[in-house]
Amino acid sequence: MRCRDSTIPRDCSHQLKSTAHPTPREAPIEKQDEAQQDLPTHQHPAQANERAPSSQAKAREVERRAYLVEEPTRRRREEEDEVEAGGARWRKGFWTRKLRNTAITRANSASLPMGDRVAVKYDSVDGGEERKGGHGIPKVSMVPLIFLIFYEVSGGPFGIEDSVKAAGPLLAIVGFLLFAFIWSIPEALITAEMGTMFPENGGYVVWVSSALGPFWGFQQGWAKWLSGVIDNALYPVLFLDYVKSSVPILGGGLPRTLAVLILTVALTYMNYRGLTIVGWVAVFLGVFSLLPFVVMGLIAIPQIEPSRWLEMDLGSVNWGLYLNTLFWNLNYWDSISTLAGEVDNPKRTLPRALSYALVLVLGAYLYPLVTCTAAVPVVREYWSDGYFSDIAKILGGFWLHSWIQAAAALSNMGNFVTEMSSDSYQLLGMAERGMLPEFFAKRSRYGTPLIGILFSAFGVILLSWMSFQEIIAAENYLYCFGMILEFIAFIKLRVTHPNASRPYKIPLGTIGAVLMIIPPTILIVVVMTLASYKVMSVSILAMVVGFILQPCLVYVDKKRWLRFSISTDLLTCLIH
Repeated sequence: MRCRDSTIPRDCSHQLKSTAHPTPREAPIEKQDEAQQDLPTHQHPAQANERAPSSQAKAREVERRAYLVEEPTRRRREEEDEVEAGGARWRKGFWTRKLRNTAITRANSASLPMGDRVAVKYDSVDGGEERKGGHGIPKVSMVPLIFLIFYEVSGGPFGIEDSVKAAGPLLAIVGFLLFAFIWSIPEALITAEMGTMFPENGGYVVWVSSALGPFWGFQQGWAKWLSGVIDNALYPVLFLDYVKSSVPILGGGLPRTLAVLILTVALTYMNYRGLTIVGWVAVFLGVFSLLPFVVMGLIAIPQIEPSRWLEMDLGSVNWGLYLNTLFWNLNYWDSISTLAGEVDNPKRTLPRALSYALVLVLGAYLYPLVTCTAAVPVVREYWSDGYFSDIAKILGGFWLHSWIQAAAALSNMGNFVTEMSSDSYQLLGMAERGMLPEFFAKRSRYGTPLIGILFSAFGVILLSWMSFQEIIAAENYLYCFGMILEFIAFIKLRVTHPNASRPYKIPLGTIGAVLMIIPPTILIVVVMTLASYKVMSVSILAMVVGFILQPCLVYVDKKRWLRFSISTDLLTCLIH
């Protein structure tokens, strides 16, 4: 059941109590009492023939029995009518609604408030046949979802060259393997469990809100959105870095600025046209971007010298650049959760897509690293953004060089559109939960979050002046802050709601889950410690803005200067 209105204003909850109609129990109870008074008392069989029941008593008995049969159905209909009318209330500074909890209801007949949407039975989880969302837009299937995750996290080996520059071939190869186990696998597992537990747009914002409350949920959304926008500002920079060797005029000045603007507008329009389009475009771009590296690796095999893999000089390692490069290339597994509401049957699709994407990402990094570092002499100073295209020219000639450059350009386009999708659907999910003004929940005729897309595009344009290293360091710092909140929310929900419905659950107990997040937590502390004072200051200032912004939005809502509401699509979980 879906309500006709997409949202329920917060100031309409009093209308439910002011209705002139009686509650479901008032009139029927009177009828039942009246019927019971007029019913004949139990008599001895010998007296039964002396006094036969009157026709009026028979009618009342029929009416009473009909009521007892129809009363549960009537009561359920009254509850559904109350939901459609907008049964909402304001409590402790944030919206709550009593939702039916599938797992916990079976245990103790308890129901949970909206702020604690834990173990709620979602229609989107159980309805495997439903292929369209509430706005009539086709949902994302398995193959596009794999490549959406691939581009959220990686997009190919473009940008990993700095790991060799910072530490040499051996540490670069070992680093990607080690970081995958320390960071990528735990983050992907947490995303699979929490994403299927809360299969709605907003993702990690919903997780943190349910565990820690709306204030920290907003901080999570603010830090992750800023991190995503900063990350997205990187891709026009990478695109132009690869192209400038063929088109030197794009190396700086006004032509470079105009190129950034044109790219941003064109790719923003692609996001506007729909997520399914973005998903299948990501499939095409992923295949096209990875093919030249497969070819280059095959060409490099005859020239491989294994001794080059062992080159290492610990005294000259740039640990800051090394760790930031590894961290940037292996994070953002949780970004796909912000559009979980657009995924077809997420309880099955999301965990599988994450596992397939993990294999694809690691293969896309290790294959060119292993082949190229051993096929050509390693001069660490040369290994910077775009160096793979130079290696392609050495190994295969100009045609392979041009193919790598085209693949890099298209890969950055894939990174851009998928990251913008994640950022914009995150804003939409926050608006649907009443954390942002209602206009952020506005969808285009293609079902895409129009205002979220525009805000994300504007942020990309503002931040596109930053350098590659500054972008990586700034986004990593904000991302680390958000991941700390995610880890806390994950453990708290495991402790406070152990019996909550989890379509996918990491096969570890609470102690095992804590042990699993200790290594990535240590990594987070190290990455944040290695940040420069400039990056640290800007990032902390951005978080302080979030601390101030959330109470301001609460005040704006209290004064009703802007309209805040909760989407009625979230209430469909009441249906059993």
